[in-house]
Amino acid sequence: MSFLDHIERCNAHDLTQFRPWFIGPTRVGWVHRDFAALLGGRPDLFTRRGEGWSLTEELATPAARTTEVAAFLDDLRRDGWFAGWRDERYPVTPDLKRPALMAMERAAVPFFGIRAFGVHLTGYVRRQDGLHIWVPRRARGKATYPGMLDNTVAGGQPEGIGLMDNVVKECREEASIPPELARQAMAAGAITYCHQAGMELKPDVQYVFDLELPSDFVCRSNDGEAESFELWPAAEVMARVRDTFDFKYNCNLVLIDFFVRHGLIEADDPDYFAIVAGLRRHAFGPNVPVRS
Repeated sequence: MSFLDHIERCNAHDLTQFRPWFIGPTRVGWVHRDFAALLGGRPDLFTRRGEGWSLTEELATPAARTTEVAAFLDDLRRDGWFAGWRDERYPVTPDLKRPALMAMERAAVPFFGIRAFGVHLTGYVRRQDGLHIWVPRRARGKATYPGMLDNTVAGGQPEGIGLMDNVVKECREEASIPPELARQAMAAGAITYCHQAGMELKPDVQYVFDLELPSDFVCRSNDGEAESFELWPAAEVMARVRDTFDFKYNCNLVLIDFFVRHGLIEADDPDYFAIVAGLRRHAFGPNVPVRS
């Protein structure tokens, strides 16, 4: 195995299985050809648009779209769709600088191939023998990826909150990091990927943050999403990422990026450029050309 294997795994998808999904003139996502059959059963909400699908233009405001689509999704949930329903809505937008066209339940977002955003923070400590990283293990009872290793703090980006405020919230909830300490986190870039799991497509963006923690601070779970925290030497974390699938799949990318930025993966590494480029492979969405 290698670090590149994780990058390839996170970007594995077959876009020929999907059809574009629009709100007005904007392509906001992709629907799997099998899931599209459900859209076809609701012509009052979804209409054909060439090879793709469009939300009806009769829903002319973000609020109206959110309300009507939420009722449709709730019907599907009662039919057994969408494991891990959160009652948490994500903004539907290709870019956080643009106003959201609507909001959608988090669990349904991948079925519409909508770009989701998240914040992922690496909490680390400097010691005489080098960097150490706080590594949590996800609770065994979590609906998604139970028992796997995770980033120190990570959470999706819901509607109605800024990125830094979300970092502070997630730090408190997941690792008992107080706000005055969490606000010292440094924005360190963003990672993009496009991952397919069956009918789900995740062309996502992870905003990356670093937080140097005091040597005597101990991360502890506050909301029960992590069953434990351990402080590992960075070299041990690197080996676990490189040689195993023990970390939740996208958390590997955050840690690889940390290794690059902190000089733990050196420029003379033969895979260095491929790693750096691979961490931002789908910055403009899957198979979307960059416009000059």
